Amino acid sequence: MKLLRVGPAGAERPALLDAAGVLRDLSAVVPDIDGALLADDDALERVRQAAEAGGLPALDPAGLRTGPPVARIGKIVCVGLNYHDHAVEAGAAIPEEPILFLKAPDTVVGPDDTVLVPRGGEKTDWEVELAVVIGRTARHLESDEAALASVAGYTIAHDVSERAFQLERGGQWDKGKNCETFNPLGPWLVTPDEVPDPQELRLRLWVNGRLRQDGSTADQIFPVTEVVRYVSRFMTLHPGDVINTGTPAGVAMGHPDPKPYLRAGDVVELEITGLGRQRQQLKDA
Repeated sequence: MKLLRVGPAGAERPALLDAAGVLRDLSAVVPDIDGALLADDDALERVRQAAEAGGLPALDPAGLRTGPPVARIGKIVCVGLNYHDHAVEAGAAIPEEPILFLKAPDTVVGPDDTVLVPRGGEKTDWEVELAVVIGRTARHLESDEAALASVAGYTIAHDVSERAFQLERGGQWDKGKNCETFNPLGPWLVTPDEVPDPQELRLRLWVNGRLRQDGSTADQIFPVTEVVRYVSRFMTLHPGDVINTGTPAGVAMGHPDPKPYLRAGDVVELEITGLGRQRQQLKDA
């Protein structure tokens, strides 16, 4: 299934994109798409049955905003330097263990919402990432099978980063990762039955129509199952939590000087195989 949330920010309603590409209203079936729904097998089955029955009301997508596909996210765990080619372009050694950092849930916006260049920002960068959404409470997972069983689905994350704040202002990475609007998410939450192998997905990102990133999750240093297992050793993962699994080569920071960092007016578009497409225009905060 392809689940999504549509409507004004803060007032989104649940929806489904059916096999024919028609947008369907789920409001009469479930109240929202959040951790509570993702952990409820009976509720998910009702959604599947309603979709298969074909009686869900169609929605006109014209002028209808798409919001983040998951509401009330508890935490966003991010993995740094998780692609071989990105580590090379960064001049960094291949990590022996996943590098983890957190993004606040209030950085999340819809897939086509405006992204703000923060005040004082000089090096705002792009990062297309596969995001894993958790559907089962996970602690100290021991196997790949257990890791996959805890996954509710997959979506696209844009891990926007302000490199000057991240790397030149002291401390950890938090200052450069948690600016307002720095985690567009969506458009869809795609259930695992539609993603047979999360290590066979193509990721691409364009800036002003120019292809800047073109990679594959096959190049991940730590694959999805290993990342989920690893994170579960250090923190409890709850339904509705999100893991951003890293970005391939091609970020602005990896280019020779002058590096093409983002500015107000730029348009970023990104997509992952089977997970849809995002488009954001940047503005000054």
